Amino acid sequence: MKKESRSGCSINLALEVFGDKWTLLIIRDIMLGNKRHFREILKSDEKISTNILTDRLNMLEEQGIITKQSDSSHKQKFIYSLTEKGIDLLPVITSIAHWSLKHEQVDEVSSKHTQYLITGGDSLIKKFMEDLKEKHLSKFGS
Repeated sequence: MKKESRSGCSINLALEVFGDKWTLLIIRDIMLGNKRHFREILKSDEKISTNILTDRLNMLEEQGIITKQSDSSHKQKFIYSLTEKGIDLLPVITSIAHWSLKHEQVDEVSSKHTQYLITGGDSLIKKFMEDLKEKHLSKFGS
């Protein structure tokens, strides 16, 4: 059930979806790290707790940013996929990473994916988005 927004401001509405400490990191892991299962996301360097991860995954599904489907290889596992709405966050994540590279001391290894996208520009970002669509939106992309 979607809660009522504090205001109709476009920035507020976006931050209500992905403005907490964890949500963009989960999207990053699914999008750039190809982490599609709960346990894979749980093992990220930032060490998210299981209850917060569960809460954020449920919220992202409710918001239409990800979908969850049963994994045919294991009855209790799910595969998380980005929706088109989720894939549309790639330029946002790239812009945030660009800001961070400019103003913060980043780890070169951890930032290699976003550095690559920033260097490649809009055409590479569009290509990567098309690849994400094929992987996450197609029936056989899991």
